[in-house]
Amino acid sequence: MKALARVRIEGLMSLALAFGCSSALAADEHHDAAHAWTYAGEAGPAHWGDMSAEFATCKLGKHQSPIDIRGAATADLPPIQFDYREAPLKIVNNGHTVMVSYAPGSFITVGGKRYDLVQFHFHHPSEEKVAGRQYDMVAHLVHKDTEGHLAVVGVLLKVGAAANPLIDTLWKSLPEKPGPENTVAATNINAAGLLPAQRGYYTFEGSLTTPPCSEGVTWFVMKEPVTVSAGQVKRFAAVYPDNARPVQPLNGRSLQETK
Repeated sequence: MKALARVRIEGLMSLALAFGCSSALAADEHHDAAHAWTYAGEAGPAHWGDMSAEFATCKLGKHQSPIDIRGAATADLPPIQFDYREAPLKIVNNGHTVMVSYAPGSFITVGGKRYDLVQFHFHHPSEEKVAGRQYDMVAHLVHKDTEGHLAVVGVLLKVGAAANPLIDTLWKSLPEKPGPENTVAATNINAAGLLPAQRGYYTFEGSLTTPPCSEGVTWFVMKEPVTVSAGQVKRFAAVYPDNARPVQPLNGRSLQETK
């Protein structure tokens, strides 16, 4: 029971540390450590696990994310039921990504279990690969249940002819430099605008993809990518040319996909 409690606390703390959210769980020293890591050089992914004791899971963990999704077993999995509502646009560049905080009231239900949408953010290029293929970007929609367990829905983004209307709205307020969260006046969004028409998915156990790399995260990666325009990718890449952690070893994990 103590171990489960620790995982739940780490999960909540991970949201605060990894994505720059303010929280009473994050002490000043944790806040400083969280902002020291980068995606390149001496503070890059190969060194995260050595930067502090808190980040040790980044190198010692056996269920790390992202992964190269291949060889998933087809299974009779429950559908993900999405219940996303409109919410005020609250957007921030936290020094590692561009993140949108989401108001309470939106959630997913999987097999009767509810996870509330907390925030979503972007990586360029995609962190997850599928059979070795890396996509242009990925959106990670981060959820948690009432006990603090985390579930992330990954939506792969690929360049096509059509721009994504939601991302168009977001990029109008895209913060080019790190700073405080901005609540954009008279602008509401709906995260459902990031979802593909077909809702099949891959699922596996993993971790957050940023320090402290806490494990015990349930991942749902949508099988169908969503189209974005080359201009939308270029706009984000001008702010974050590469904020993707390399894929991590599977270490015998079970991968499943919907039929």
